[in-house]
Amino acid sequence: MLKPEETQAYLKRLGITEIEPPTLSYLCKLQQAHVENITWQTIDIVSGNPAPIDLHSSIQLMINDRSGYCFHLNGAFGELLRALGYQVSWHRAGVQPHGQEPRINGFHLGLTVALLNERQDEEIWIADVGLGDMPYGPLPIRAGSYTQGPFQYQVTPSAIDPNGWRMVHDPLGSSVGVDYERESLQTIEEFIPNHEIYSLSPDSPWINLFLVRSRHAEGSNELRGCIWKKREGDHIEKTEILTKSMWLEVLGDIFHEKLVNYGPIERDELWKRVWHLHEQWKKAQEEAVQ
Repeated sequence: MLKPEETQAYLKRLGITEIEPPTLSYLCKLQQAHVENITWQTIDIVSGNPAPIDLHSSIQLMINDRSGYCFHLNGAFGELLRALGYQVSWHRAGVQPHGQEPRINGFHLGLTVALLNERQDEEIWIADVGLGDMPYGPLPIRAGSYTQGPFQYQVTPSAIDPNGWRMVHDPLGSSVGVDYERESLQTIEEFIPNHEIYSLSPDSPWINLFLVRSRHAEGSNELRGCIWKKREGDHIEKTEILTKSMWLEVLGDIFHEKLVNYGPIERDELWKRVWHLHEQWKKAQEEAVQ
């Protein structure tokens, strides 16, 4: 459980000044502030300094102007919601990349919140802040289509877990969708081996992919290496970043990523690594069209 001073620091990071009763409207405010102000990122993995995913460490990331990816983000957010009086559950889940099959492989930590509706019936809401560009606010575990700004989501039964559910991403989103197991988990310890694979294995998709994502009411932003992709409505604009100064400016101004735990030399080394990976990517793209 968060200490009172940690709760206040976490809320301050989100730009929220008042503690309110644990209602759906306050949950919406919390989730929207989280995905706007705290990014999904692989920065620390690419730099070779992955942060642990135990809850205490993840909470410290959030209250000290840092961030992480799903294990950190949903782990810490779940603890914040508990401290604010919400009934929270974690779930095994799996993200389906484009061109691949659905899965529940435990490489995504899902988060749900149980709330009473006007009839005092319990409803379960997906409150996932660990997916980068989806979703902007809670989604009910009720089959249907849901609009959040320019994004269109669907919630359906999962074909992987007969008792679970699936969140289908917007057609222009970064993935096809996410499947969640119905069973809830009391701790996130079982995700530690998968975090080690993601953060340390040479086979990890994130070891050589610098990726930062955030969401806002009218769209999303992504920095993939040196390519900044900005979505506003259905319009997508891509910008190649050619200098370290502009790269750091975009990280700070657009993504609120100040690299507070990186000194000048470490920032320079990180930029050199990202630029090298970017040049390798460009060369591969050129060779692919020859």
